[in-house]
Amino acid sequence: MNRTTITRSTGILAAGVAVLLAVAACGSPNAPADPSTSSVLPDSQIGSTVAKLPAKSVGKVPTMRLAKGLAPPTNRWFSGLVFGEKPLPVFPLPLSFGLTDSGFTLGLPTVTTTPDTITGGNTPSITVDAGAAQSEITAYDDVSVTVAHLDGSGAQLGSTVIAEGSPLVSFAAVKKLTMRMGQQFTAAGTGVWSTRVGNTTYGLRTAGNVAQDGTTLSLDKGDTAVWFPVPKDGTLGAVAAHVAPLQSVTLDYTAEGPNATTRLGYRTQGQKDTLIAALPHQQKAMSTPACTLGSYPSAYGTMSLCAGTSLAWSNPVVTPSDALDVKSLSESEKSALRSQLGKDVAATTALPADTYFGGKALYRLANLLTLANQLGDTAAAKSVGATLGTALRQWTNPAGCKSSAERCFVYDAKMKGLVGLTASFGSEQFNDHNFHYGYFLYAASVAAAQDVVLRKDITPVMNLIAADLATSGPSKYFPDRRGFDAYSGHSWASGYSPFADGNNLESSSEAVSAWNGLALWSGVTGNTPLKKEALWMLSGEAASGKAYWTDFTASDAAYAGYSHSIVALNWGGKRDYSTWFSAEANAKLGIQLIPMSPVSTYLAGDAARIGKNVAEATPAGYGAQFGDYLLMYSALAGPEQAKTALATARDLPEKFIDDGNSRSYLLAWIMTR
Repeated sequence: MNRTTITRSTGILAAGVAVLLAVAACGSPNAPADPSTSSVLPDSQIGSTVAKLPAKSVGKVPTMRLAKGLAPPTNRWFSGLVFGEKPLPVFPLPLSFGLTDSGFTLGLPTVTTTPDTITGGNTPSITVDAGAAQSEITAYDDVSVTVAHLDGSGAQLGSTVIAEGSPLVSFAAVKKLTMRMGQQFTAAGTGVWSTRVGNTTYGLRTAGNVAQDGTTLSLDKGDTAVWFPVPKDGTLGAVAAHVAPLQSVTLDYTAEGPNATTRLGYRTQGQKDTLIAALPHQQKAMSTPACTLGSYPSAYGTMSLCAGTSLAWSNPVVTPSDALDVKSLSESEKSALRSQLGKDVAATTALPADTYFGGKALYRLANLLTLANQLGDTAAAKSVGATLGTALRQWTNPAGCKSSAERCFVYDAKMKGLVGLTASFGSEQFNDHNFHYGYFLYAASVAAAQDVVLRKDITPVMNLIAADLATSGPSKYFPDRRGFDAYSGHSWASGYSPFADGNNLESSSEAVSAWNGLALWSGVTGNTPLKKEALWMLSGEAASGKAYWTDFTASDAAYAGYSHSIVALNWGGKRDYSTWFSAEANAKLGIQLIPMSPVSTYLAGDAARIGKNVAEATPAGYGAQFGDYLLMYSALAGPEQAKTALATARDLPEKFIDDGNSRSYLLAWIMTR
């Protein structure tokens, strides 16, 4: 696949989710206090393997506005605040937020739509000068981030907390200071002020011994000020009654039975409840009448404003899978697959050296190995198994990069992450790690399930690969859940997010593939906590992939004018019918399908929708990039569509079969629909 060295990204969560906005206090954070209970492995075991890897920063270490001791928060919705010479705007929906040289800006984005783009970009409606000389991130959790404003000597003046789902920008003074606003606020009640910018009213609520003259705030140590937009269909008084400084957000999740549930607890200073803005997917099955304070526009649809202490929703659990139901096929179908399998095994060439194409090659071999075993082809299984095992051992040799520049990993101690020495698509900048490493986890799971000795050999470094993506709990070596966004329910692809539109996700399907691989690896290694975490992320990512990429629905008035049935590239502040690597319609859908693993049946459901998507993507037929994946997707629409797809797949030119795929797997996928 031809991609740039930048990255890709995402939007939201799921259609058909169950949601509850609770007024009782949320449970404790999901992250355990004891590193020994981390969902991957204790730090002691992680550290012993890390120590065997070369320590090296493959890419240039960026400028960071980050307090000492914090793991660099790559692949986050707020990464643009942290990395680069200048901070960039971020999108804690429903707001946009930006840091300035002396303070910050905030605003409610205006949503505009064209045939190819839905935009809700940075809107600096309110400007606040805190008298700062610099800023740095001093704390963050799964949803919120705390920014310290420092004077010229580095002493802290105060701090600002923002969070996804919160319409509040909360400032707390650490010392006596004066803040200046670029807008004139007028009194609107005790400790409440307001101003009008364009079509939006903004409120300000203060607590403590705060003096306010309309544009200047004088605060003593411990005083607070909170800015917020008032919904057009709400009132200042009703909204202000629930305003208190936000401090942090906790996370609880479960993945048991039929549902995977997320619960976010919004913790404020001195108040029982707060304001929480629910995205469209979180409104589908609201069980309480708490969201009665109005609504906000966003690029992802209208958000409802609620009062409470926590937000919870559920998605159907997606079962991880690494095998097709080949046993259900007829003997003639199996015979045809055996014949093609032999050709595909013989066609295997030298494996690529980087983590993306190298990972895809391992994934291809893993599927061939599974097919060979299912079809009783012992010779093919032996050949493929040996090739896969040798490759995995090379990749997971801790000392591999001491003597080689490829097919090996180093540990970046400055950025706290595992990086392939041969970089691809900005992996040295932590772009796309879940896309790349998901292929490794899948392939290792398939191979290790059949070879106990191999499993023992590759497990130490494979666990580092898992830890790079899914550490949960305090760790000296990796951040928590690199890239997965608990509020939005999906991943972010860019490591440093050097974009004014926020972070982004393009390949929703490769993100799903990552958590499928992680769930499979946790099963092979018997890691129950990791399995729970992987199932939760897999289920959320699959639901969001359908709802906001492949199954786009223009149900919101703000979307009027958008002319496509999918969104190919989602950002914090906009949504595009475009990709990083191609302007072709087949690529825009295909990148939401790759690699069509056995778990990709989550893409099924609405046959008419699938047909519409495929029709737009294949105006000239399937002889195009990702033609194989488009055929596999089309087969999900029903038996007749699968029959047609199978006939086309038999004769599809080899150049249109992706390097992570094979004709035998392509045919088996379609046959088993």
